[in-house]
Amino acid sequence: MRVSQFFISTQKEAPSEAELVSHRLMLRAGYIKKLASGLYTWMPLGLRVLRKVEAVVREEMNNGGGIELLMPAIQPAELWQETGRWEVFGPQMLKIKDRHDNLFCFGPTHEEVITDIARREIKSYRQLPVNFYQIQTKFRDEVRPRFGVMRAREFVMKDAYSFHASFSSLEQTYQVMYDTYSRIFTRLGLQFRAVAADTGAIGGSGSHEFHVLADSGEDGLAFCPTSNYAANVELAEAIAPNVLRASASEKLQKVITPGQKSIESVATFLNVTPQQVLKAIAVMDAGDNFTLLLLRGDHMLNEIKATKILGEFRFASDDEIHQNMGCRTGYIGPVNTIVRILTDHAAAAMSNFVCGANDDGFHYTHANFGRDISLDETNVYDLRNVVAGDPSPDRKGTLELCRGIEVGHIFQLRTKYSETLNANYLDENGKSQFIEMGCYGIGVSRIVAAAIEQNYDERGITLPATMAPFQVALAPIGINKSEAVRLATEQLYTDIGAAGIEVLLDDRNERPGVMFADLELIGIPHRIVIGDRGLSQEVPMVEYKGRRDEEAQQIPLQDIVKFIQLTSLQ
Repeated sequence: MRVSQFFISTQKEAPSEAELVSHRLMLRAGYIKKLASGLYTWMPLGLRVLRKVEAVVREEMNNGGGIELLMPAIQPAELWQETGRWEVFGPQMLKIKDRHDNLFCFGPTHEEVITDIARREIKSYRQLPVNFYQIQTKFRDEVRPRFGVMRAREFVMKDAYSFHASFSSLEQTYQVMYDTYSRIFTRLGLQFRAVAADTGAIGGSGSHEFHVLADSGEDGLAFCPTSNYAANVELAEAIAPNVLRASASEKLQKVITPGQKSIESVATFLNVTPQQVLKAIAVMDAGDNFTLLLLRGDHMLNEIKATKILGEFRFASDDEIHQNMGCRTGYIGPVNTIVRILTDHAAAAMSNFVCGANDDGFHYTHANFGRDISLDETNVYDLRNVVAGDPSPDRKGTLELCRGIEVGHIFQLRTKYSETLNANYLDENGKSQFIEMGCYGIGVSRIVAAAIEQNYDERGITLPATMAPFQVALAPIGINKSEAVRLATEQLYTDIGAAGIEVLLDDRNERPGVMFADLELIGIPHRIVIGDRGLSQEVPMVEYKGRRDEEAQQIPLQDIVKFIQLTSLQ
């Protein structure tokens, strides 16, 4: 491809609202152009990258037994109403009406549509298992679209759905998809980790997320470096301390703590550590029942874990706290109270600790369970996020934490959708059974941004060769002034293309600095500079520089194609 026949639109600066590196670089490199909030046009360079990701995904899905189809992006409300998700999915769903006033949505996902296909088409166990997939545009009306295509409202997704006659069959395909996803991200040259995860709004039983590791990731991951354990922080189990609670050593004292409401300020005021302060969090469940959640002061509440115990809940208002505890937020505690209390394992192991006194401006010191606070062991749970250094749930080491960008998610849906949509089949005995289902998603467009978060430097994008828009860039110096440069460049362009390597010829007759800056910004792995100085040597030479190389090197013109072939395979 010649730049004169292509379209490249680079910028020196990115808009100020571009927060992430990937967002800034995708705009500067001309990969994408913003149309509206959360809506982006994929420009020619960016589209080449996107299509390469799609190609790898498609090839591996086909190898994994997937069968490609394409479902409508616009879905009738009736299907979502059948499953009860029309209201549950919330304001993320873009709802629209046609000219006949019929309700539709722009599909955020396709469980309902694919299950409708299954209930119409699958009648017998002989048709199972089957795994359908599509690569298609989705729309979710994000409250705050940000980070470019990382969290856009419109995005490209690969979603697959498998159907089975038994759970064991589902488990087999689930493992096949797990392995398929691992091959996809490996082929794309990404540093990633698969982690056990919560099923969230999609539902079902087993679930794994695939994360590209990056400091900018929104998700916290916990993993054990000495074992295979890995999980999203939301799901990672915080093991109960294997220690006996110490006995009370001093008398309970009520001390004045004027204006000290946070754990940190109370700890500093009383000259103790946050680990010695008991954190009390007031919540209201769906029935508006007041509950106090107790955690160690240095630990954070895991809302997903709490939801699994309490059901849907919200944090209590100041008025509700005052009504139930008789004081303001910041001074509540479990001493001398009759409200419902749920205690985290680590908090239950505390002794001689500080806690709120249920009196504005006061805390207790040397508080203890048993003597001062009744502890119901049946209401002791895992309520917190894990922290670095916690024992690994598999008992094979300790946990470390990192950040990740979710780019894939697989679920064992079981019969969640087949039951609500009455998708069944006849088994070997002619008996009707609900179909077991699996669901497997990859954020195709998000992968591009996630890959850039891992692959960039001060000059621009450094994508792996499998994703780069072109493999090789030719940068001729003075192509319109030197016949020798023009002829050598044209021959090299032909030879590299004939070798099956994607090559971009910068024939704009720009200054070398402009060419080099653009080619480095857009992320082409290999650059060859052709100039009179090199060609005039006894053995004609060209200058080669890998995108990640510190220094350029001289390569004989006659050897450069073979050199590129060997280098591009490494």
